[in-house]
Amino acid sequence: MSIFSRIIDKRIAAYQRDLIELHYREVDNMYGQMRGWRHDYRDHIQTMKAFAAADDMDSIRSYLDSLEHDLTTVDTVIKTGNRMTDAILNSKISLAKSKNIPVTADAHIPVELGLSEVDLCVIVGNLFNNAIEASLALPEDKRCIRVYMEMKSTQLYISFFNLTAQKKQTKVAGRFKSTKGEGHGLGLVRIDNIVERLGGYLSRNSEDGAFTTEILLPCKNLNG
Repeated sequence: MSIFSRIIDKRIAAYQRDLIELHYREVDNMYGQMRGWRHDYRDHIQTMKAFAAADDMDSIRSYLDSLEHDLTTVDTVIKTGNRMTDAILNSKISLAKSKNIPVTADAHIPVELGLSEVDLCVIVGNLFNNAIEASLALPEDKRCIRVYMEMKSTQLYISFFNLTAQKKQTKVAGRFKSTKGEGHGLGLVRIDNIVERLGGYLSRNSEDGAFTTEILLPCKNLNG
């Protein structure tokens, strides 16, 4: 292996570690918010009882509205059946919503994937990061991310769709060239390497202001 190849491998490995640490921080933050809300639940009830005792319906309505808004930031909206997938998807959906990017997600994953959690984390995390970055270049009313994940026989199918400010991207040496800097490019390379190593299938398509990625990953040792 050449010195250049070893340098590239080290950069990719370092990027992977940083990405996984970021995902875990996002997940920990999301569940920390959930624990905090549950901790305050009794206080919320007591506050509304006080408003009710004073027959202050306007204050109750206002307080309920504020609680509803607060709860939407910590709600676990996706329940796929696989805990690791839930953690990754929900943390990224929460991040997208905080940036005013609507996400539509439909995912159904078995409890046992037979797939490395690290590989899944890197793939889904990078796809979401790329979609969020592309969405931020658009006006808020034009932003859209759609995620679909399901089993097709013994293969995991992953589809990401997002609108982009670029009408059509061009490929360089068989890959779409990154416009977001070094980290973004390493993310694409990392996804490609994992899919190739697992003997999977990957397709990227840029057309009419939209970007789509489709991935098929063989999953071994599935129960049932």
